[in-house]
Amino acid sequence: MGRIKILLPFLIIILFCNPALSIEHLRLATTTSTDNSGLLAELLPPFERANACQVDVIAVGTGRAIKLGENGDVDVILVHARSKEDKFIAAGYGIDRRDIMYNDFVILGPATDPAKIKGVDDAVVAMKTIATTQATFVSRGDDSGTHTREQQLWSTAGISPTGSWYLEAGRGMGDVIIMAGERQGYTLSDRGTYLAFREKTPLKIVVAGDSRLFNPYGAIIINPQKHPHIKIDLSRKFLDYLTSAEAKKIITRFRKGGEQLFYVTE
Repeated sequence: MGRIKILLPFLIIILFCNPALSIEHLRLATTTSTDNSGLLAELLPPFERANACQVDVIAVGTGRAIKLGENGDVDVILVHARSKEDKFIAAGYGIDRRDIMYNDFVILGPATDPAKIKGVDDAVVAMKTIATTQATFVSRGDDSGTHTREQQLWSTAGISPTGSWYLEAGRGMGDVIIMAGERQGYTLSDRGTYLAFREKTPLKIVVAGDSRLFNPYGAIIINPQKHPHIKIDLSRKFLDYLTSAEAKKIITRFRKGGEQLFYVTE
């Protein structure tokens, strides 16, 4: 007992002198695209400094990020599958959704372009041609926002992709781009991750510009009525920051190889 009394003052001193031990943490589940692209490394530090906090990032597919939100394992999600986001909010799991930024999806393919779809301006036609020719296609296969959009394109084309030509990786976007390049296949990617990885892959953009490839990102606070332990005040500050002039400037200026990866939602 005497030893505890002696050590207690020293423990108190250590606690107050080491802010890392008492710093507030905000748990953010977000997509692999915001992490793989390098955007978060630029975007988060100003918020952390201004609020004396640390943002703990869990980078997963949108489906898994939403599941973490449903379970109350995070405070905020930053995702890109609007249909899933709307269901999440309608079920009472999320509040105060805000549009943050956008870019677009692109279809990547090898230089040989075996399906002969380069320059096609209709993404559904391009996907149907890939299936008809049974050219190799590597899917995220992970319930991510990109996988969700891919499934929507197949559905619109009236195709349920199966067979040896269709590979479900169950991995993040960066890994899938590398895998598709190694197999000289096609894949659907968000433009930001492709630009961040294009020096690591032989794949090129073969189809882009279709309005069905629009890719918006939204941030949602987990509903504290569902999960009372959620850090609601810090979460609101975070969403205010993401929509602030400071954050918009960081997003707008963020580039890879001289190209802008994301565009802010006004």
